[in-house]
Amino acid sequence: MRLVLLLGIAVCALGAEADRVTELVRQAGNADDEATRLELLKKLQALPGLDAELKAEADRMVAGVERWTGSKKLDYFGREVSRTRDFDFKVRKDSPLYPLTCLYRARMLVWVTLESGGIIGNEDLRRQFLDKAVELLKAARAAFPDNRIVRMYLGEPLPAPKQYPAVEGAPEWAALLRENLERLADIIIWWIEHRVHPDGQYGGGWGDDCEMWRWWVPVLIGFDDPKITAAQARFSNALMGLPHMKDGYTTAVYDVEHTAEDSADVITPMMHLEPDNPVWKARALRLAELMEKLWTGRNQRGFLQFKSTYFSVSKVDETPQRACDTVYHPRAVQPALLLWQRSGDKRLGQLFTSWLDTWVDAAARSERGKPAGIIPSAIHWPDGAIGGLSPDWWDPRNHSEAGLYRWPSAMPMMADTLLLAWHTSGSERFLQPLRTMAAIRLKWLKAPPKDQAAPGSEAWCAEKLGFLARTLAKHKLLSGTGEFDELLVRDSRALARFGSDDRARAALVAALRDSAEALRVNFPGYTSEVRYTDRVLRFPALFGRNMMFPDAIPAIKTPNPSLLYSAVTGDPGDCGYFPLAAVRWLTPPRDIAALVTARSATHFTAELFHFGDAPRPMAAELYLLSPGRYVLEVVQADSGAATGEPLAFTVSGPRTRVAFRLPPRKTCVLRVRGQADSAQPPQ
Repeated sequence: MRLVLLLGIAVCALGAEADRVTELVRQAGNADDEATRLELLKKLQALPGLDAELKAEADRMVAGVERWTGSKKLDYFGREVSRTRDFDFKVRKDSPLYPLTCLYRARMLVWVTLESGGIIGNEDLRRQFLDKAVELLKAARAAFPDNRIVRMYLGEPLPAPKQYPAVEGAPEWAALLRENLERLADIIIWWIEHRVHPDGQYGGGWGDDCEMWRWWVPVLIGFDDPKITAAQARFSNALMGLPHMKDGYTTAVYDVEHTAEDSADVITPMMHLEPDNPVWKARALRLAELMEKLWTGRNQRGFLQFKSTYFSVSKVDETPQRACDTVYHPRAVQPALLLWQRSGDKRLGQLFTSWLDTWVDAAARSERGKPAGIIPSAIHWPDGAIGGLSPDWWDPRNHSEAGLYRWPSAMPMMADTLLLAWHTSGSERFLQPLRTMAAIRLKWLKAPPKDQAAPGSEAWCAEKLGFLARTLAKHKLLSGTGEFDELLVRDSRALARFGSDDRARAALVAALRDSAEALRVNFPGYTSEVRYTDRVLRFPALFGRNMMFPDAIPAIKTPNPSLLYSAVTGDPGDCGYFPLAAVRWLTPPRDIAALVTARSATHFTAELFHFGDAPRPMAAELYLLSPGRYVLEVVQADSGAATGEPLAFTVSGPRTRVAFRLPPRKTCVLRVRGQADSAQPPQ
């Protein structure tokens, strides 16, 4: 009888232990944050009487979650998942902990897919990765139905933690623009506060972390937030201080798209933030020196070109397969191009115009099946032939990653660089490739072929030339002419951002609304879930057509930092190559909406709305005005009443700082005009 009683007690104890294990796993799986999950798993790990196998699995699961949350390298799993399409937690399929492994393995598959062009661009491979991810997520959801992160990955939008309620009197454009700016700043600040390591990295490795500034631009370059500015300065100085960068460019020999990032993506933002700092100027000039003395030479046609796609600070790989100049090569000298734009330095001008003459010549030629007037994606060295060694002019195959240098590749980079050369040198020859490609694009828009065009044909190229409109919008801003208006009207949404008519404003509001809706949801998808720092804003791509699911989820939209940058600075393009920002607002990107509506060499106009409840002291730097005398005034949009005395000031250089005050919760118009034009506001 005593033995029976003891056995009964033992069975009850085992049952209670099993119930406790089940409950702790359930709570851990339903937790939305990793800290809570880890705490619960440690409680499970510490339970007395766990059998040896479950105890070992609990130990491994705790270690796995600690690694997910605390690894210095966010993508530590990348190589294994890319190779095996899975990650082994060493947990049995019949273990109560197995559904937890599904949660992590699925997310690993998702982020490897978002990172790899070779996977996401290959439908069969993409399906293998994402179908398995969905299968694992559904298994996790079945076990942990209250986990909101799992549901977010399965297409159920998760509302952001912060709300930005409407403010009485704020026009819709202002409310939406303010919300976009604040939510983008929230994401940036999260990264600064949660991911910066003591050495300055963010967890994606220097080569990916350096790209983050590209989406910071609307608040980093458009405004002046001390915390964000300091974070960029810290990162840029840290990377340039690394041993492999001691001579001004990386010591690693690899392709230009990747080797240039460590210098271009840290020097360029600092030239915007600290334009008078001689350290950054010297670093930009060092890149021009390397281009002149090491990376380029005269080809057999007598033109200056880069000798290879692969090079470092001391070596050039002239292997015939890799020996190509490409439209990605402006990246290698991006900071020096910006310095040329600002200074007009004659030596830089001689170097860059000689190189760009090579591309003007290549665009004009009809060779190897390339249509005359189309800029190729590559020029071979040393013969100067169009393309690389592959049979197709449009696919140089000078790199192992399919599509990276395939036409059109980084053509917007080259288009903007040619426009810069036209503007800075004054020579019309640099416009010729843009003019011929614009004509080819316009012809296609007027009469697109009914049949699918053959790769490499004129119609095939024309279909892919939609990017050209943004470069041509910059030309319109600088020239004031309507040379490309017919194409821009048909093909460009860039100009709609600056129009003053009702239709243009409606288009702007619609675009701002889409971007705001993207940022109102799935905050973890832009922050704690991100595993590759060059893909921070890519999470919504999962819900496009034939991604996670066969059909798109229209409610999940994509943020638009480019739109925000253009709206607040007046630049119709981006700030990477030949930036044409008219202004930088020297105030944090909080409780403010600023929309540039007109800008030229002689005037500047912006609409402003301050959401605070007290007058706001403001300052701004103006960049596009020609030297001369100007008057600034701020008036209320509804009444035209001035908010203060007009400010007379003089422009004598490329940057002019002005100060003013904004009243609270009133739509205001800031106007700057030359004193000779003061009788008429600029249109």
